[in-house]
Amino acid sequence: MAETGKAKTITIISGKGGTGKTSVTAAFASLAAPVVVADCDVDAANLHLLLSPEVEKSVDFYAMPIARINQDLCVGCGLCNDLCRYDAIVIQDDNYSVDPLACEACLVCKEHCPERAIYTVERQAGYWFLSQARTGPMVHASLGIAQENSGKLVTEVRKAAADVAEEEKLDLVLVDGPPGIGCAVMASLTGADLVIAVTEATQSGLKDLIRVNDLCNHFKIPIHIIVNKCDLNPEVTQTVRKWAQEAKAPIIGEIPYDTDFTKAMIEAKTIVEYKSSRIGDELKNIWNTVLETMKSIA
Repeated sequence: MAETGKAKTITIISGKGGTGKTSVTAAFASLAAPVVVADCDVDAANLHLLLSPEVEKSVDFYAMPIARINQDLCVGCGLCNDLCRYDAIVIQDDNYSVDPLACEACLVCKEHCPERAIYTVERQAGYWFLSQARTGPMVHASLGIAQENSGKLVTEVRKAAADVAEEEKLDLVLVDGPPGIGCAVMASLTGADLVIAVTEATQSGLKDLIRVNDLCNHFKIPIHIIVNKCDLNPEVTQTVRKWAQEAKAPIIGEIPYDTDFTKAMIEAKTIVEYKSSRIGDELKNIWNTVLETMKSIA
């Protein structure tokens, strides 16, 4: 536990889905407990399936406001429809309204409406939760179907996790970030002291890893690599090793394919909780390497 100072943050990401990122994050949480865990993969959150958190607090999440048209003031001039690039204006029986699913909240229509007939309303887009898992406090979220602003929700989850770490005097936050390199990923990287990228031995995995590495370099965040399912394609794994050496992005572990990962998921356990295995031992070794790396980060 940290008596003073800010908690360190490790963000685990992947260039694509299905690399095993969440399974690795859950295993690290088991090894680091008690630790604050933040599931920032808000578009497809599933870390709770492994850590079984009990919700203690639920907070409404509001996305960007959307436009509405006051029918009493609208004169049907059609300017809003002419200006909207998202085809969000619905015209039915000479009445104008806004499709909430199509509206991108640019509010150009509101700014240019000559009758001031357009106003904005808050849009509840999901929730975020403060829970207790068996590994410690957990902050996670649920984004509504077809809702956007996942980057904004990720920021709220990440900030809440940092606040919990400070309140409970825990010195580490583990962030399960989204796949890809988009807005939500950038939001999850904010404030990270170390990024761990989980990739797989496929050509698409390598190409996405390169993009993730470029993103971390742009933000000047150190990145380490784990190659999951490394034995499925030894030739690609060797290519990943060569690229990582040239990119000066250390590979801190290689995990062979093992059906125990799936069996552990079925029992809602992390792989290190499931049973003693070579995979569990490898992840323990990787985690020890991560801890040594964190000691060198100011």
